[in-house]
Amino acid sequence: MRAALPLAAGLLLAFSAPEAAAEGGFGRLEGHGGPIQNVAVSTDGTQALTASFDYAVGLWDLNSETLIRWLDGHEAAVNTAVFTPDGAHALTAGDDFDLILWDLSTGEALHRFEGHKGKVLTVAVSPDGRMAASAGWDGWIGLWDLEAREPLGFLTDHDGMVNAVAFSGDGQTLWSASYDGTIRRWRREGDGFAFDRIVVSHGFGVNLIALNEAAGWIAYGALDGAVRVMDFETRAEIADVTSGRQPVLGLALSRDGSRLAISDGEGYIHVVATDTWTTIKDFRAVPKGPVWALAFTSDGTRVLAGGLDDFVNIWPVEEAASVAEASETGQRFHADEGLTNGARQFARKCSVCHTLEPDGRRRAGPTLYRLFGRRAGSVEGYAYSDALARAAIVWTDETVDKLFDLGPEHYTPGSKMPMQRIATPADRADLIAFLKTATDPDAEPPAD
Repeated sequence: MRAALPLAAGLLLAFSAPEAAAEGGFGRLEGHGGPIQNVAVSTDGTQALTASFDYAVGLWDLNSETLIRWLDGHEAAVNTAVFTPDGAHALTAGDDFDLILWDLSTGEALHRFEGHKGKVLTVAVSPDGRMAASAGWDGWIGLWDLEAREPLGFLTDHDGMVNAVAFSGDGQTLWSASYDGTIRRWRREGDGFAFDRIVVSHGFGVNLIALNEAAGWIAYGALDGAVRVMDFETRAEIADVTSGRQPVLGLALSRDGSRLAISDGEGYIHVVATDTWTTIKDFRAVPKGPVWALAFTSDGTRVLAGGLDDFVNIWPVEEAASVAEASETGQRFHADEGLTNGARQFARKCSVCHTLEPDGRRRAGPTLYRLFGRRAGSVEGYAYSDALARAAIVWTDETVDKLFDLGPEHYTPGSKMPMQRIATPADRADLIAFLKTATDPDAEPPAD
């Protein structure tokens, strides 16, 4: 599971694991063109799904750590991807408000479920594979019939955006967590669910839940960094494993229920034993920035983790250097202190979605190669929004300046471009000067 956090400004991180981790089974899934939002492991442990800001989902062979195929069909960042219980299909959802059901053997998009009025953050599939539930930032929980491929309705009792949903093992109970600070339980009623009770009332928004029915508890992570474990019948607190780092962005339970992993906005992963609620390992997974995507391998010995980088690291829990032991040896990342101001503005405002190379790589936006003099919406092979494809804009010094002065939501309304501005005219001028050189191979480099 993962929770949302506004995308941090800055260069994408390039991170190398310590050699000790590499010798102990460190791995990596590489190929995405943007931050990793979510990761899931199949029931048999042989495959993984990765959802990314680049609008794509990757299907991976975990044994060889190689890509099987891309699932391309979303029109915005993909926030979540889950396997169906039989492993034959996947269900994905994202910022385009839609859910897509996929045939994993062919990569075909079988059906698009529509109806949410806001981004969909997580989805869950019932144990029998017949129903799905979705958590939407419209404040709704969507219910979907995966066999008939039609909506079953929406649960609208939450007073804030819904962040997480989970089914019980028999499919008769649904759990949901929201920014309204509550975890709610719903009981099966006909083809839908009816509100049963509030299990948790927390002072801050609840981002994530992890359910262990056999042990009778539900764990949750919140915006204030709290991680608590509650008896879901008596609502008594069983444990508090809060690390003090916030917000909590990932929560994963190992297949046998013996380990709970927690990731946060500061780049750490905290793994605890659920029999004693003591720390097994607390380590830094990235030099800085959030860890949104988190999942255990099937044997519970390794965790898959992703964030601002465009790859997923696979960490062997026992070999990872704990916070107390960690050093910077083997770790590297590109800071922006040595860049010109124009390059810094590109790194902070543009580099997550765009490249400067002719091929464009896998990115949420089209390449900026030879940008100036190009008509908006004209890069061949990129799926533009209708608003930008029809826009009568040619990219020049003046139009790029207006884009960041007014913001895309005003200058190119209806496009996929995220809301952002560069308020200072000098910063916009420096960005334009950098882009004119960096996007044109024939341009003369600027004088020092």
